[in-house]
Order: sequence, then C-alpha cells, then structure tokens
Amino acid sequence: MNQTIAVQSPAPLRKLCTDCGLSRTDDPKRCGQACQFIQPDYPALEQRVHGRQRLQNTVQENAQPDELFFGPYQRILSARMEPPAAGAQWTGITTRLAEVLLEQGQVDAVIAMAADPQDRWRPRPVLVTRAQDMAQCRGMRMGYAPLLSLVEPALAQGFKRLAVIGIPCQIYALRAIQPQLEQEQGLEKLFVIGTPCSDNTTTENFHQFLGLISDRPQDINYVEFRADYKVEVRTDQGEKRLIPFLNLPLSTLPPDFFPLTCRTCVDYTNVLSDITVGYMGGHGQQWLLVRNAQGQAVLDGIQDQLVTSAPISKGQRDGPVRGFMANTERAAGGLPLRRMPAWIKPLVNWLMPRVGPRGLEFARARVEMKAIESILHLRREAPARIKNMLPAHVWQLAARYGLQAETAPPPPPSQVQHIKDPKV
Repeated sequence: MNQTIAVQSPAPLRKLCTDCGLSRTDDPKRCGQACQFIQPDYPALEQRVHGRQRLQNTVQENAQPDELFFGPYQRILSARMEPPAAGAQWTGITTRLAEVLLEQGQVDAVIAMAADPQDRWRPRPVLVTRAQDMAQCRGMRMGYAPLLSLVEPALAQGFKRLAVIGIPCQIYALRAIQPQLEQEQGLEKLFVIGTPCSDNTTTENFHQFLGLISDRPQDINYVEFRADYKVEVRTDQGEKRLIPFLNLPLSTLPPDFFPLTCRTCVDYTNVLSDITVGYMGGHGQQWLLVRNAQGQAVLDGIQDQLVTSAPISKGQRDGPVRGFMANTERAAGGLPLRRMPAWIKPLVNWLMPRVGPRGLEFARARVEMKAIESILHLRREAPARIKNMLPAHVWQLAARYGLQAETAPPPPPSQVQHIKDPKV
C-alpha cells in the first residue's frame, strides 16, 4: 500500500479549537494537556525539543539575535530550489525535504496535507509512503484538517519512523504527546517540518474571500500573501495578478472570518519544528529557520539543489506595528476600522515595498502584530484565559508598545472550571 487516508470521525465540539486531529484520537482528553489554546508551556517543550529555551542576546545569554521573535534556531537563510518543483507554492522546498527523507529511507512515512478531491482549497490529511506521492502535497490549502488523527494509525500499521509537515497548532500538540507515542506506541523517530501560520479560516470562508477578489473565483488556483505587500493570484487560464494588501476587501469580511483561535495564536513561526520553511522573513525567496541538529540534517539532504543567501533586514517596523495596534484596538472594541482614503492608497502601495519593513524586519513586525492581536482580543473576548494562554515571550514582545500583563482578580468559579475542563 503506497498511501493510506484515515477515516475521520466527527470532531468533538470544543471552543478555541482548530481541529488539529488530537480530539479525534482514541484519547481525546489529551487535549487538556496538549492544546496550544488551553495552557501551553513553550519553555518546557522548547527545552525538550531543542535542548534549550529561546534566549535573548544579553550579557548572561549568548543567543541568536532574533530568538525572542522566532524561537530557538541555529541559522536563518533565504533559499530557493533550483530548478523549482512544478506545482509548488514557492519552489518546493517543504515537500522536497520530505521526499528526500523517504528516498533515503530515513522515514517510513510522511504525514502531510493534500487537496480534497472535491475542493482544491480544502486540506485533507494523508499518509505518504512513496517519495513520488509527495507531489500531491504541493501548494497552499486553506482550512482546518485533523492532521494528527493519522499519527496513531500510522504507528499501528508499523510505520515507526515518521516525518510530519504541519502548522504551529498541530505541531504543538504533536510535540506534547511525543513522549507518550514513544513510550506506548513505538515511535522511533520523528522529523518535524513546520510551516508558519499567522491566520487561518474555514475553507468556506476562504471561498467567500476569493469571491471578493475575482469575478471567477472558481478559476483561481494559486493565492500567496507575499512579503512585498502584495497578494499574488493565478488562474487556470494562466493569468497572474498582483493585489496590494491595501486593496484587499478585508473590511467587508465578517468579524468572525478569522476565528478567535487564529487571532490569539502565539506561535506564528512554528518554534517546535526541527526546521521552519516559510516566506515572511524572505525577500522574493523562502525563509528557512534551522532550529536544531536534526533540522540541519534534513536540510543537508537537499543542499545540492538549493540556492541560499543571507536574509535581508531593512526598514522600520515601529510605525506599521503601532498602526496595526490602533486598528486592532478598534476592532476588538467592536468599532469600525478606519479606512484609508482611496486617493492615498496608490502612494502607500508604492512606498511600503520600498521604505516599509522588509525581510527579517517584516517578520519581526508580523510576530509583534500577532502578540498584540492575541492580547487585545483575549482581553475582550476571553479575559479569563489570558493568564494560561499567553506565554512570557508574548508580553516581552508587546511591552515595546506599552502593553503590560495586568494583575486581575480571579475569574468567577464557572470560568475557572471552564479553563480547567479538558473539553473546552
């Protein structure tokens, strides 16, 4: 058998859930200890996965300069595959890493996402055992899919050496249960290839978004939010269009278009992966964060097919982040967002790729924006969760913009029970 797909049972109804798949396993109560949105413990998991926690570059700590923003890492690169893989979102680095692990016999299977046969934008978890089948996993999907529901079935079939490609909320839960998988179900080796994720939504919501940016949304086969402040859109007819961020119809989307989970995510950069492959800190290329020795070993497998360079860092993030905070404060308060006058948009669209934050400074800005967004939305919509959900590094990032952790009275008994209940 070259590939298996698990039969998915319905997910239990839970608040603040992205359906990572853990709730669909034989022991859904593990969500109470393994969910990023209940009581995450990033310092402990960073220590276990990388051998140390994220550090700051101080007299006492000799750290990489951006670990407060991006989590533990050994090196950061800009990179592209040469030649690029057909059908890839960028050039195919993520799927190629997994292909090589299968080709070299380092893993028995790869758990990743492919497109649903009925909807090319809907993600579907798959278990891949042949390198050539990784091609189906190229490209972006939008929506929630229970990736982790395949881990235990894979182990039960005898696939004891696994690679997993996932987004942060999936990888956090996977790392949390990894010791149990090793001790009780025979997991021998685990490679984690992470992709960043700053915002997700349902596939249905994404179709709504496509309908706002095109008269023929059914023809769109490629959407990418780029680090040059543009969205690239391609169609089945070979057309290509670049839409400046400011021209996106975001203000017309419903308030719950992005769920509270994604508005309060504290791990944009997927810090518990062995290697993170994304775009936000790149500049026309992909952005690689090699986090540990295993991540470097995975990257070594494609070194002869990779063109790398040092990432750039230009511009200043302070103004854009403060502007984002002001808009988020208004949105979190239920007030309408301030819309930029139409006459000034072309000027700002021209300026931002030239003077705005770029490369690593763009990535720092996005991480700070996520930290601010998490604090402001939790304060309004789920204040009782702030103490448990927000790790210390989020407050460190937000302090630059005047946001401080408050000392609040304990929540009512009903809310305390709600927080501790593993079924939330």
